[in-house]
Amino acid sequence: MGIDPDTTEDTVLGGRLTLRQPRRGHRVGHDAILLAAATAARAGEQAADLGAGVGGAGLALAARVPGLAVALIEIDASLAALAEENARRNKMAERVRAFACDVEDRAALAAFGLGPASLDRVLMNPPFNDEHRTNVSPDPRRRLAHAAAPGLLERWIATAEWLLKPQGTLTLIWRADALTDVLAALKVAFGGIGVLPVFPRPSEPAIRVLVRGVKAGKGALRDYPGLVLNDLKHRPTPAAEAILRGGETLAMAKE
Repeated sequence: MGIDPDTTEDTVLGGRLTLRQPRRGHRVGHDAILLAAATAARAGEQAADLGAGVGGAGLALAARVPGLAVALIEIDASLAALAEENARRNKMAERVRAFACDVEDRAALAAFGLGPASLDRVLMNPPFNDEHRTNVSPDPRRRLAHAAAPGLLERWIATAEWLLKPQGTLTLIWRADALTDVLAALKVAFGGIGVLPVFPRPSEPAIRVLVRGVKAGKGALRDYPGLVLNDLKHRPTPAAEAILRGGETLAMAKE
């Protein structure tokens, strides 16, 4: 079978992962690798990456944690097929599976073996741009991946709560300027909240937040030291290089 000219083959994590992905539309970037680096997991556990795309975050997590089983959930069937191919390509097909499924369709999730209280970890990078305030892409795949309909965050968090075992953890990445929305949505069913901001450069406002919550967890909100991606000369910082290329984990994933 020939290579689809509408896709590219790219390496991430300093060459640790090879991913086939669409040439146009939503492509794996820093957010997926940061999300994986912020997610704690152990061998023998079950995890799901909601809105997985071609599997960047879930596969990066599986590469870091041998013995972890990961379900890649993606509504776009063609992206789910690429995610399945990427699991095979990176020799993780025995423990990483991709499913073409709407995150909000619990009956379909259960049919794939992802029922209530079945998972130890959930990670997700939901669409987070306000479709009424942002110039959305004309590309339907990119629009679906980036533009959030009203209430989407709350519904995805509710799905994560439904999937997780008691004391299971949810890790997500979101726009930094909407952190209060994330905290409000999590407080319904999650505690033990941790927040780690991501800054583009020193002295500039955060652009992303990584947030962890524990189902039925307790404890005060914990702020972790932020990650700065680039220095004042626009060069990647050593800390960012260690995460994005070296495969190191962020502080919130070490506890």
